[in-house]
This record gives sequence, C-alpha cells and structure tokens, in this order.
Amino acid sequence: MTEQTTIFPDLKGASVLITGGGSGIGAALTEGFARQGARVAFIDIAADSSMALVDHLAGKVDHAPLFIKADLTDLNQLRTACAKADEAHGAVTVLINNAALDDRHEFLEMSGDYWDENHAVNLRPVAFVAQAVAPGMIAAGGGAIVNFTSTSYMLNIGSMPAYTAAKAGIVGLTKGLAGRLGPDGIRVNAIAPGWVMTERQKRLWVTDEGLAAMIERQCLKRAIEPEDMVGPCLFLASKASAMITAQVLIADGGMM
Repeated sequence: MTEQTTIFPDLKGASVLITGGGSGIGAALTEGFARQGARVAFIDIAADSSMALVDHLAGKVDHAPLFIKADLTDLNQLRTACAKADEAHGAVTVLINNAALDDRHEFLEMSGDYWDENHAVNLRPVAFVAQAVAPGMIAAGGGAIVNFTSTSYMLNIGSMPAYTAAKAGIVGLTKGLAGRLGPDGIRVNAIAPGWVMTERQKRLWVTDEGLAAMIERQCLKRAIEPEDMVGPCLFLASKASAMITAQVLIADGGMM
C-alpha cells in the first residue's frame, strides 16, 4: 500500500481495534489505520500472516500494530483479546469488525452444527467485540464502530446461505447498536464490499470468466482490491462522518 493522500487528523494516536486484521481486507485496514498514526491492535487466529504484517510495517509507521492471537468463536478469548488492546493503547475508540469466513456450502446438506459454527465466526463476534469495548468508548466520551457486511446477501447467491444470513444480520445489528449506543456518542455504521480480490478469493474462487462478468456489471471497470476498502473505513471511523450513523456504505464499484 502506498502512503495515503487523505489524512484524518483525529485518527492520529487513536486506539483502534480490528478483527481479522492479519490478512486480506483486514491487513489493508491494519496498514491503513497505522499509516494514519493510529495505535492499532488487531485480532487474528493466523499467526504467520499476522506476524509477517507486523514485520512489514515495522519502522514504516509511528506505532507498530499489536497482533493479538485469539479465536473469536471463544467468548473468553475474545474478551481477553479486547482487554489486551485496551491495556496496550488505552480505551478502544475505533472498532472495525472485519473478521469473516465465506466458505461455500450446500443448503440441502447443511447441519444445525454447521449453521451455528458459521454464525459463531461471521455474526456473533460482531456483537460481543462491540459489547467488550463499548464501556471504554462510553467512558472516553464516544467512538466509532464499523462493521463489515457484504453485498453477497443482496445478490441471491445460493452457495453460502449461512454466510449471507450472517451478513444480513450484521446490518440489523448495526442499526440496533446505533440506536443503543448513539446516546453515548458512539456511531455505528457498516460497509458492504463487492467482490474484493483478496489472496483467498483468488486462490479458491476467482476465475477469469467470473471476474470479467462481475466487472461487466460494475460501473467502474476494474477489479476491487483490498486497499479500496481503506478510504471508506477511515471516513466512517473519523470525525469527518460525525453525523453519520446506522448506515450501510456500499463499496462495490457501482454494481448494485
């Protein structure tokens, strides 16, 4: 990622927590906030890619990001990880709920256990990470939460129903949290990316034909990269969006 030309002064020195911040969109967000001068902690379960990101940013940003290894499906680990972020950088005032796993699965073969396990990754942590950091945000006088949903739940995609249900649920949760936490000065918004060309997507699902078909449906005729999610996220996290809450920002190149 090249150095950003847009600077949000209020993010400099801010305590930022990012879930799933070690790879893909999350890694771009970790780097993006770190380049704003924020004090970034990120939670991930994948140690190798996370440590490689920390090493990559060492000496290039004012504050090296803090990697906290934790399994977000375990609420005890989740809460401990959030407490470590608070302890390291002060109360989290910017939370980015990014962690997700978009495995494909067959609806007619889907078990109850699979449904629960999928939502334990894709939906439940969004609520409980927010719950863990909210008291600190309230004590600090406010903050911003940005939840990553997806345009996939709007597109009638049949190959991942538990995932798309979770992503739709994030929109409802975003609005509910905005209503509950707004009186405490906390804004809660969501970003719905289109098909972002992360290494995981390219390794597992991207084909030349599929990508060409998607770009054909977009107004902007190029592939969407992880770095394209950084600007919208910085905006919603910063005071530049001071009166924006309970909203979903679609970042899909104009496909919807």
